[in-house]
Amino acid sequence: MKPFPADFLWGGAVAANQCEGAYLEDGKGLSTADILNSETYGKECLPLDIDPEKFYPTHEAIDFYHTYRSDIALLGEMGFKCFRISIPWSRIFSNGDDEKPNESALAHYDDLFDCCHEHGIEPLVTLSHCEMPLEILKKYGGWKNRKVIDLFVKYAETCFRRYRSKVKYWITFNEINFIFMQGFLYQNGGVMLHSDENKKQLQYQVAYNQLVANAKCVKLCHEIIPDSLISAMVEGSLGYYGSSRPEEILFAQQDNRQYSYMFLDVLCKGKFPYYWYTDIEKDGIEIETKAADYEILRENTVDYIPISYYNSRMSVKPESAAEEKTLNSQTAASNTSAFGRESFKNPHLPCTDWGTTVDPIGFRIVLNDFYERYGKPIFVVENGIGAKDILTDSFEIHDSYRIDYIREHIKQMRLAIDDGVDVIGYTAWGCIDLVSQSRGEMSKRYGFIYVDINDDGTGTRARYKKDSFFWYQKVIAGNGENLE
Repeated sequence: MKPFPADFLWGGAVAANQCEGAYLEDGKGLSTADILNSETYGKECLPLDIDPEKFYPTHEAIDFYHTYRSDIALLGEMGFKCFRISIPWSRIFSNGDDEKPNESALAHYDDLFDCCHEHGIEPLVTLSHCEMPLEILKKYGGWKNRKVIDLFVKYAETCFRRYRSKVKYWITFNEINFIFMQGFLYQNGGVMLHSDENKKQLQYQVAYNQLVANAKCVKLCHEIIPDSLISAMVEGSLGYYGSSRPEEILFAQQDNRQYSYMFLDVLCKGKFPYYWYTDIEKDGIEIETKAADYEILRENTVDYIPISYYNSRMSVKPESAAEEKTLNSQTAASNTSAFGRESFKNPHLPCTDWGTTVDPIGFRIVLNDFYERYGKPIFVVENGIGAKDILTDSFEIHDSYRIDYIREHIKQMRLAIDDGVDVIGYTAWGCIDLVSQSRGEMSKRYGFIYVDINDDGTGTRARYKKDSFFWYQKVIAGNGENLE
């Protein structure tokens, strides 16, 4: 079997809005993530202010903004080769459209990236990860407005120029295709959905504007940092057929096209697929475009495909829902498919405590499928399992379930490499415990490092190494050869 490449980028990933805290420190402006509380996660329309009577988990999070040096030292102890972090747009430009950037924020990330390099860690930077300046939503309506394209590109260019000697790997948008999932019109698009608006119209316009913005960023990044690798990231699950019935197979094909391939076609091939035009025509959707957009998209394709992978999906036609439920003898999963319809649990796969299927072989399927279609190197920038870890009286965390999950996915990634897929790295999600993006919980833990914080924000914030910390340390040291 082929080994992992000698320069394989082992590491972990976090997002600023889920770990930094310090939500108004050093000139940072309010972001769309800052106004999410336990009642508003997953909502498409919510109050655009902060209620002093409510708890906002991201305001303090795990305080990574202040503890990054000691936290990165722990990642270095594990042997990380790569660390994925996001920069909040509202730290660099507090309102999003300010004339000049915030120098104290720029200096903060200078030091953070220097700290990474001191420990032999390559930074992988995401520019938009489920947040944007709140003022952009209030003033422009978020990503449904074309004016936001150039505002975002200005922010990106500021980061490229400032960190050109420190950051080689870039992601423009986190899980860009999540715009079709419940709650992410707001979280990914910074768009409020009102009762008189066409949700699909908004989703397609946001997707279009972000894809154009990505292409403009690719052009600038290549000019400023010639050896850089840049792309938007996609959530990499594929929908399985509900049955062998032809109509089920057609439904799943259409689901995967809209949710995954439509975005990847534009990112990797530089043009919208025929079914993009068919879909918007059938639904009477009118996209605001400019003629120059298509040349920009065509000439500025991405360098690699960064993906997240947690689970596969079941794409089931509504007409077959009752039959699927009987077959499955389980209730429908809480997440929705690309079409906004229920995605059903797979009777052949186990689930986590949060109802997510565990499908390591599906990981290999996705890696092969994307590489066959697009021929671009793939970087697995998120993979992991959320679980309710228990801190013992002796301050130990025995998370064998996490080790088992990641071990099986690394095995399948290795098999995909043996199949001939070019995989350049693997950064496990939430390598240090952080606030969950789906519900704002701390109890849904992903990390190799435990952070003593409860869902209500109480706790010591002390860090403790889990069993998985020492296991992953050995995995990295052996370049994936030692998984026991």
